Amino acid sequence: MALYLLYESASGYGLFLAHGIDEIGQNTEAVRNSVVDLNRFGKVVKIDAFNPFESALDALNQCNAVSEGQMTDELRNFLELSLPKVKEGKKPKFSLGVADPKIGSYIYEETKIPCQSNEFVLELIRGIRLHFDRFIDNLKPGDLEKAQLGLGHSYSRAKVKFNVNRVDNMVIQAIFLLDTLDKDVNSFSMRVREWYSWHFPELVKIVNDNYLYAKLAKYIEDKSELSEDKLSGLVDILGDEDKAKEVIEAAKASMGQDLSPVDLVNVKMFAQRVMDLAEYRKKLYDYLVAKMSDIAPNLAALIGEVVGARLISHAGSLTNIAKCPSSTLQILGAEKALFRALKTKGNTPKYGLIFHSSFIGRASAKNKGRMARYLANKCSIASRIDCFSEKSTTSFGDKLREQVEERLDFYDKGVAPRKNIEVMKAAMENDLNKDTEMEAENGSEHASKKSKKKKSKDNEAIEDGDKENAVVNGESKSEKKKKKNKRSLEERSEANENSKENGEETEKKKKKKKSKDVEMEDASAVSEGKKKKKKKLTE
Repeated sequence: MALYLLYESASGYGLFLAHGIDEIGQNTEAVRNSVVDLNRFGKVVKIDAFNPFESALDALNQCNAVSEGQMTDELRNFLELSLPKVKEGKKPKFSLGVADPKIGSYIYEETKIPCQSNEFVLELIRGIRLHFDRFIDNLKPGDLEKAQLGLGHSYSRAKVKFNVNRVDNMVIQAIFLLDTLDKDVNSFSMRVREWYSWHFPELVKIVNDNYLYAKLAKYIEDKSELSEDKLSGLVDILGDEDKAKEVIEAAKASMGQDLSPVDLVNVKMFAQRVMDLAEYRKKLYDYLVAKMSDIAPNLAALIGEVVGARLISHAGSLTNIAKCPSSTLQILGAEKALFRALKTKGNTPKYGLIFHSSFIGRASAKNKGRMARYLANKCSIASRIDCFSEKSTTSFGDKLREQVEERLDFYDKGVAPRKNIEVMKAAMENDLNKDTEMEAENGSEHASKKSKKKKSKDNEAIEDGDKENAVVNGESKSEKKKKKNKRSLEERSEANENSKENGEETEKKKKKKKSKDVEMEDASAVSEGKKKKKKKLTE
């Protein structure tokens, strides 16, 4: 029975035919020894067909399908065209060797091609992988390595679904640096206090804040030169006029020793370094808050940015903390106390890093353990939502925080809190409302922009039309005015002529009327005379 071998490379699918299987007797050791030597291995395995990938995207799709144990249409067509055809009702006289048993079973189910995957086949495929660039004729040296590198990067990126904004490693590094800076700033501030107290010991009792003390030490320098002229500067630093006057009075009656200018310069420089570290610490805290709002917004809204970041850093990643049960999250950070209690058979700890939350401090002594258990439950829910949800929102974190507040009221006053189902429904409705509002705002902005663009286009078209008309007519403003004046004069002259003609016509009409009246009178007089004559004749 002939043995064909399917090899999935970064540049395409290769189908190889293994010769002399009966002579080797399918001895794995013999194949393993012949793999290194190309002359011996080339006599056993020869290439039968090769189907290159069309593009890098096609290679990625084929690789994803093979890794999931599926057969693409391209692979199916390649196997059906390259392998010997089997007549209906007869068994095939060959078998196909594959590296992954999953894809072998899938190929057999779809095409009825018998597949096998064993140590003997894997050793042959290992030899093909080792000498693959020698089997392909037109493959240039270095092309296969480039294809493997590109496909490896794209495949890994697609599997991990890398998102720069949701890298929890940045939060872990930021919280470690924040804790280190707190210790360093504290120790450096104590060193500034101790150093400058040799010169001005009374200042320690007046100013308690480390940052303000370093700022004052840099501003005052030599206490003997401190006078009323520097009062405004002291008020700006301290924010209190009474304290500023107290500092000036203390400097006048100070019991400290004098320092040389070189010592004062060193104290000033060290105070400046402490101030810079304190300011950087503030910026780092703002950065941590911004990163937590991107990576774990619900956990930050529930328990706070710093405590949430400490939990993530202690667990190793947001995914690890999402996988933890709430009981593990509750005692996260108290592992030593837990194992010591298990060893001595004492009481196990009730809380770990979660103790730094304000909710535990607000609960009464007898309810601290209950509150820690309840809060760990809600933190577990929030971390899972943050880890596995595609869009970032604080709706669930805010509602879970409200639920914890209700639980505190229940422990103190006995007010029954809402159930989890009600809270989750409210959070989902709130999230949907926010999405609809955002879409409506975006739609209105888009419509307003479109209307503004249309108006501007219409105005431009009108202006262009006016300009074109002006250019076509070739008329200036002065010429237009002259033409208007000419038209008005012509209209006036026409009006005068019309008025004259109308006057003449009216006079003619009056004369006609008069002549008609005279004729009517004459006719009436004649008719009266005729009547009188008739009467006389009758008489």
